[in-house]
Amino acid sequence: MSTPESDQQRRVLVTGAGRGIGRATALRLAACGARVFGVSRTAAELDSLAREGPIEVLATSIADRAGCREVVAEATARLGAIDAVVHCAGVDTHRERAIWEQDEDVLQDTMSVNVSAPFELTRLLAGPMTERGWGRIVMVSSTAGLVGGTASSAYCASKHAVVGLMRAVALDVAPYGVTCNAVLPGWVRGTGMSDETMRIAAERDQITPDEAWARIEASSPAGRVTYPDEVAATIAFLISDEAGAINGEAVRIALGSLW
Repeated sequence: MSTPESDQQRRVLVTGAGRGIGRATALRLAACGARVFGVSRTAAELDSLAREGPIEVLATSIADRAGCREVVAEATARLGAIDAVVHCAGVDTHRERAIWEQDEDVLQDTMSVNVSAPFELTRLLAGPMTERGWGRIVMVSSTAGLVGGTASSAYCASKHAVVGLMRAVALDVAPYGVTCNAVLPGWVRGTGMSDETMRIAAERDQITPDEAWARIEASSPAGRVTYPDEVAATIAFLISDEAGAINGEAVRIALGSLW
């Protein structure tokens, strides 16, 4: 079996690379010498990313199969065979209500990015990885992939599905030198999704976003929340050679919190 000679030669596709965990991951891997292809919907964020590190970028949506096919075609055309894929792209519609009040489109809007995209991208990329005898797949789920939450049925369903997808893929690829794992962050300050959640909560409760974050921090066993760089560090390890024996694992990154 052949493997990349070093981390420096590794070619990595990172979705959701414009901000938050995806951006931190793309920059960390690029700083280590990996060749990184970053994908996001927002061109301005990607332009900024490319100025910070030697990262190839593509602004497109992965909410449908056509977008996923475009990403794979562009990534392989620019970098060659993809050695690792990190599925960081995710959405929270911020339109959720109690289940009997849910808008009929909320589930589909959430699942298309959170579940269908990693399914399709993995489907397209895993085969070549198994043929080469080496590969890494990392999916970003959430603590919401292990527990439920009020007024979040679509989001929780999607993040539980990511964990199930990861576990099934891990068994498919295990005989071929490829691993598939998931990271499950709790509250992460500095992501567009969590920051918007705090903005909405602050507006509802007539407090500042910093005060809303302070409430979350006060409920944490560690007295603080996680930051994107900390999640990126775990992802970087999972795509390294040293993590070759780790497969099918859901790694919670929440400072001891359940949510």
